[in-house]
Amino acid sequence: MKNPVAENVAKFLKHFPPFSSMTFEELFSIANLSKIIYLEKNQILFKGGEETHENFYVVKSGAVGLSLTSDAEETLVDKCDEGDILGLRPFFAKNHYLMTAKAREDSIICSVPIAVFEPYITENKEVLKFLLQSFASHTRNPYDKEHSGKLISENMIFAEHTTDIQYFQPIKYTKNPITANLDDVVMYIAKTMSTSSIGSVIIQKDQLPIGIVTDRDLRSKIATGLFPITITADKIMTAPVITVPENISVAEAQMLMLKYNVGHLCVTKDGTDKSQVTGIISEHDVVAAQANTPGMLLKQTRRAFDAKELKVVRDRMTELIQNSIDKNIPVSHITNIVAEINIAITRRAIELAIEEMGVPAPARFVWLNIGSQGRKEQLLLTDQDNALIFEDIDSNEYETVKSYFLVLADKVVRMLSNVGYEMSPDDVMANNPKWCKSVTDWIKQYNIWINSPEEKTVQLSSLFFDMDFLYGTPEIEQVITNNIEKSMQQNKKFFAYLAADALKNPAPLGFFRQFLVENDGEHKDTFDIKNRALEPLGDAARVLALSHNLVDFTGTYQRFKKLAELEPENEELYTNCADAFNVLMRFRTEEGLISNSDGRYLNLKELSKSDRLKLKNCFQPINEIHDLLKNRFSLTYIN
Repeated sequence: MKNPVAENVAKFLKHFPPFSSMTFEELFSIANLSKIIYLEKNQILFKGGEETHENFYVVKSGAVGLSLTSDAEETLVDKCDEGDILGLRPFFAKNHYLMTAKAREDSIICSVPIAVFEPYITENKEVLKFLLQSFASHTRNPYDKEHSGKLISENMIFAEHTTDIQYFQPIKYTKNPITANLDDVVMYIAKTMSTSSIGSVIIQKDQLPIGIVTDRDLRSKIATGLFPITITADKIMTAPVITVPENISVAEAQMLMLKYNVGHLCVTKDGTDKSQVTGIISEHDVVAAQANTPGMLLKQTRRAFDAKELKVVRDRMTELIQNSIDKNIPVSHITNIVAEINIAITRRAIELAIEEMGVPAPARFVWLNIGSQGRKEQLLLTDQDNALIFEDIDSNEYETVKSYFLVLADKVVRMLSNVGYEMSPDDVMANNPKWCKSVTDWIKQYNIWINSPEEKTVQLSSLFFDMDFLYGTPEIEQVITNNIEKSMQQNKKFFAYLAADALKNPAPLGFFRQFLVENDGEHKDTFDIKNRALEPLGDAARVLALSHNLVDFTGTYQRFKKLAELEPENEELYTNCADAFNVLMRFRTEEGLISNSDGRYLNLKELSKSDRLKLKNCFQPINEIHDLLKNRFSLTYIN
């Protein structure tokens, strides 16, 4: 008689890779020797640093979080849902777990003995392929949508403060390079190099690399008259050629070039000179790859002389974001790195604009980024929102000073526009006289927003509470923040309006838990991830953080993490909101990179089942945080 529990488990596993490539009989045999584990909420399955178990695990229901602990602080890195596999390290390394797996809700886990599953790895090529790709891509499921849902797995060691991500990534190189034979005449090889604009040709014998002719060889051996140009390649080629595998990193390529004092590396299928040539790596490839590291981008920004050079940095930063996403670096770390480069670009634009003015600023001032830039959440090239505050001066000088700063601000915003940051569609920029004024005028403006809020203006004014003072005099910044803190204290009407504004966006799901998509227009049938998911979380984080006087915390993720510390009774909700925000940011960023857009609209048909599930899982915290806002703030004040 068949075991009904094992039969149920086998049917479940059949829906998920790599088990979907196995027969039901094979799965039943595995399930018959597996165990079902019931985890209560917050119960630990395995700990980081613990020796690997003799089993790996599949989430049957519920959710299991994977977290890293650094400096006594636990950081959630990923969440495993139904069908996700975890505990794969024993297949790759017989050492300790790198992360802690803890149930985020009551969960049912299928525990599969490695010894039982291992024979199927060698017998079933699809199973082996899945595991190898999982390890290579640092994902639990490499067959998920190409970019979505790929969060860092327990396979991967992640150093929290590693900034030069690119340096250890596979290098981009020229595929299918031009080759020649030993007896080919150098003159024709040189002509080929010239017409093809390349600096090297691989010399082959029997389809295998045995040497290389480079532009260095032509200069030192032909141009000097040492050999005639009619000589054959074997007389001047550099041999043997240094061969490397296809997935070599930037760091490894650079080290080999230095070690062997060569300017080119030959890429072959297995990394030796006994296999087919597949590519060529040049010194230029190494330099270009390192140009996309955060450190190098910051250096380039500070040395830039115009908008064109700043645009090069911003374009390379897009590549950095894409590579970071592909390597499953947590979104919170990507945003931190990108924010610093965005800030550096704006600062350099301000410096260049001041130089172009020809005279120094007539008064001290600060430049504010607001909105997504102020929250340091601008991964994609969305529009710019900014403002300028200058110190109080004599009334008879006011218009002259303001005129200077308006001209300065116009130069800055236009330079940023040329870099790729679009102009604000609502004209919320420092070159607008409304948003370029003195400290006293700004204090008056903030006091109006706080003490006399209006429903029609609160959406715009809320942007100015997501601010980052990124250039200028710190004393001016302190005066403004002190005034905001003082004016907000116990101001129930202000928070009522902010809370009401935070509740304005429509729910992500309909009554029957279906995604609510756009009904008409250009984006018909797509899901507005900004309006229906990201903004509700950002708006809720803002009003809650400001109600605690957290003026210095402007990022949505950071606000929720701080709120979790301040309100232990709501720690779980705030943590879930922070995690959901990061997942949503990843979805939007991936969509923006793929479609070369602001990533706002998702085509749900292009998402895998597991991606749609991940997206839906982000919506419950939105509903719960909305309930908290309704209960906490007196919305009757807006009437």
